[in-house]
Amino acid sequence: MDANIINPFIHATSNVLEVMAFVSCKAGPPYLKKDDRAIGDVTGIIGLTGETNGTIALTFDEGSILRVVSNMFGEEISELSHEISDAVGEIINMISGQARREMEENGRVFQASIPSVVSGRGHAITHYSDGPKVVIPFTTEGGEFAIEVCLEF
Repeated sequence: MDANIINPFIHATSNVLEVMAFVSCKAGPPYLKKDDRAIGDVTGIIGLTGETNGTIALTFDEGSILRVVSNMFGEEISELSHEISDAVGEIINMISGQARREMEENGRVFQASIPSVVSGRGHAITHYSDGPKVVIPFTTEGGEFAIEVCLEF
């Protein structure tokens, strides 16, 4: 997949988490994912249409999302809840918006659907596209998370 598609998601993810939750994250090398099993415990998924169709998913392990949401809310959150799911939906929405703006500057226009959130250990992430599933893993002090980008090209 083209770096001009992947890099906006890396930039947006780092920026959103730094600004909204004061969480620094480090991206690892992207890789192709072969299965549908989520890396994390809570996943936000958003559909994209426009130049091509696909989905992006943001999947957090419990430690990383508890740190992110605790920082966002300014209070210690110690367990997964409905509030966590709502926050993941908002985070994926902000990341999608920033990434789409950066891609639009390069002449690629996408629209996004309303995000959905799935949680539970070992849940499946269904991408409604036949494109490759590119995973960008991230690490934080609180744990790990990843962005999955699956677009038809």
